Amino acid sequence: MTNYKLTDADFKQINKRSLFGFQLGWNYERMQASGYLYTILPQLRKIYGDGTPELKEMMKTHTQFFNTSNFFNTIITGIDLAIEEKDGISGKDAVGGIKVGLMGPFAAIGDSIFASLIPTIFGSLAATMASNGNPVGIFIWIIAQIAVMVFRWKQLRFAYNRGVELVTTMQDQLNAVTDAASLLGVFMVGALVATMVNVKIALVPKIGDVPTNIQNILDTIMPGIVPAALVGFIYWILGKKGMTSTKAIWLVLVLCVALSAFGIISKAH
Repeated sequence: MTNYKLTDADFKQINKRSLFGFQLGWNYERMQASGYLYTILPQLRKIYGDGTPELKEMMKTHTQFFNTSNFFNTIITGIDLAIEEKDGISGKDAVGGIKVGLMGPFAAIGDSIFASLIPTIFGSLAATMASNGNPVGIFIWIIAQIAVMVFRWKQLRFAYNRGVELVTTMQDQLNAVTDAASLLGVFMVGALVATMVNVKIALVPKIGDVPTNIQNILDTIMPGIVPAALVGFIYWILGKKGMTSTKAIWLVLVLCVALSAFGIISKAH
């Protein structure tokens, strides 16, 4: 060990690598492991020295399987580096345990908040404004993404300063945030489906001489049942083997065009 202490330049380098290179080495065998090592390799070389047995051993440790949320990965990185800076190679087991223990929970928290909740909320705002001809929505979306980038930049230094204390003292808070984010995400998806999926049953068959408005009947059962059924159908087909999101988009597009041509469905007003 060289007793090296991380500097502001180190934190900037780690953040840049995390933002722009963390996923470049992703693979099905070890997922984000090579990206994780790439992110902190310059700092490992400064802590352990170039070409040392300790550096080689820690490089092997960091190429083991790793996969978590892109939005929370530098929290784990900060805790990891705080331990390695203090304990060196003797902290290898602790580092491995923290990475394995945190990557799952942080994947759930980060993806729930930053990959689902925030895009749903601000995406629905931007889409609603755009559908009404209001260009402000795009700036709301840009500001939201900038805020996420700032959060990702700041969390590394915070995690490094707090070290392993984050794991022990914030577990209950992290669980509460996860539950709240999941609930709000489900609520926002439901609201988005009801307001943005504009489709209704246009077919009005006659029973004798009496026209039967199927859409009115469905609305008395549950308003928005047709959009909800359409979204449920999409989720169902996405669960089928060999089905991709691109295939699902084309299937729904062809299906909607065909049903509209036959006068079965139309755009809701």
